[in-house]
Amino acid sequence: MDHNSKQFCPGSHVMIYLLVAIAVYVFVWFSSPFFGNYNETNSSPCNFPGIGVKDELELALREASMPNRTVIIAVINKAYVERSVNEEATMLDLFLESFWVGENTRSLLEHLLLVAVDQTAYERCQFRRLHCYRLVTEGVDFAGEKVYMSQDFINMMWRRTLFLLEILKRGYNFIFTDIDVMWLRNPFLRLSPLKEADLEISVDTFNDDPRPENKYINTGFYYIRSNSKTISLFHTWYSQKNNSTGKKEQDVLQDLIRGGLLQKLDLKVKFLETRYFSGFCQDSKDITAVTTMHANCCRNSKAKFRDLTTALRDWKQFKAAVFQYPEIIDRIGLDFKWTAHTECLNSWQ
Repeated sequence: MDHNSKQFCPGSHVMIYLLVAIAVYVFVWFSSPFFGNYNETNSSPCNFPGIGVKDELELALREASMPNRTVIIAVINKAYVERSVNEEATMLDLFLESFWVGENTRSLLEHLLLVAVDQTAYERCQFRRLHCYRLVTEGVDFAGEKVYMSQDFINMMWRRTLFLLEILKRGYNFIFTDIDVMWLRNPFLRLSPLKEADLEISVDTFNDDPRPENKYINTGFYYIRSNSKTISLFHTWYSQKNNSTGKKEQDVLQDLIRGGLLQKLDLKVKFLETRYFSGFCQDSKDITAVTTMHANCCRNSKAKFRDLTTALRDWKQFKAAVFQYPEIIDRIGLDFKWTAHTECLNSWQ
């Protein structure tokens, strides 16, 4: 016998046959219609939590979400992100700057999801490395300025409502904020800490009347928790879209509240005081407590931008005075007055 020749190993054939059989089995399984149907119908993250995200919206929400499934949502379009010839900044610039100069607000940008309704706004959002989502509406151009109460404005508000309903259905709580809201302090510190309310919504003017039908709501800033009652609220709200000619979505919600919908749904609603959640309709008289400043009661973006620029300047001057003389903050607060919002007042003429 030649001891240098290779010896036959009977187990080697068995191993080869086993590997071939496994390869054939894997090929047949992955090529079968059953495997294909599994991918198409059962890959939803709702059905298989943690397996993976196939949905761009779900991915954007997860990336921006706080651990308790809460996000901050704002809608932007080209008019908010592009500078005009005569301006040095944009409405989005002002909005983001307010997070920078506000108190305990910088970290909140990690949970801000900007929803872009046109490609230009989406690209600007991505350039800033923020959380961005592109909301596509076939056959509709939402890029330009939508003047208050124009048909394009009304259509965009209803599209926004439908989108926010989708977020509630996915189980996310959120603060919705218009871009023309300046975040001067962390609003979560002023909201109900123990889930005492399903909806906490801003108002144009605040009164002490406890009856919800006598509150003048503003849908430019609110906090809503996802549950069956709030989803029903949004379903009912959006269902009125085609029966509300000449009304914006805020007016329709106001009518539903006056019609007793909150009581029917057993919704717990908190109306936010303008002392904290202020606006041009009714300025907060307490600069030491004000949390947000909204350019409401204003007709166009140009006027909003200019008056918000002034309001942000007022805020910076207050902060500088407090930094220099912290021992007399109360006196500084008492002496403080917002500059008149003349551009917005004149926008109605």
